[in-house]
Amino acid sequence: MGQLNLIKLCVGIDSIEHLIAWRAKSNPKGLESRSQHVTRMWPKRAQEILDGGSLYWVIKGAIQARQRITALNEAIGQDGIRRCAIVMDPKIIRTATAPRRPFQGWRYLLPEDAPPDLRTTRASDDTLPTELSAALAEIGVL
Repeated sequence: MGQLNLIKLCVGIDSIEHLIAWRAKSNPKGLESRSQHVTRMWPKRAQEILDGGSLYWVIKGAIQARQRITALNEAIGQDGIRRCAIVMDPKIIRTATAPRRPFQGWRYLLPEDAPPDLRTTRASDDTLPTELSAALAEIGVL
């Protein structure tokens, strides 16, 4: 069995910086340091995902970041329905931009189809605007 990833639209988030700020707000320091996303469907290939997989975030039409998945926990909603809480390492890792069309829910993402992580930049480096990064990725420059 090998590693498998998930891909998900990051609805309501405009940039990686927005995702980082939103995650920091939902996980204040001093509380359990974890990040999670609750989804209706439970992955059938859970063992492969837990073998080092990540959740790749699609922001504004392009994969731009990922978070390593650490657990898949049962979450029962107020309606009594069983859901899957995808628990992730709080560290958000920037990836090369890879265009993606909209889709519902989450999808499996094979390691060979996942964009590579970006190198760690210096604090003084500027990041490209999302639209420019996505356009460059679409024509194969990034």
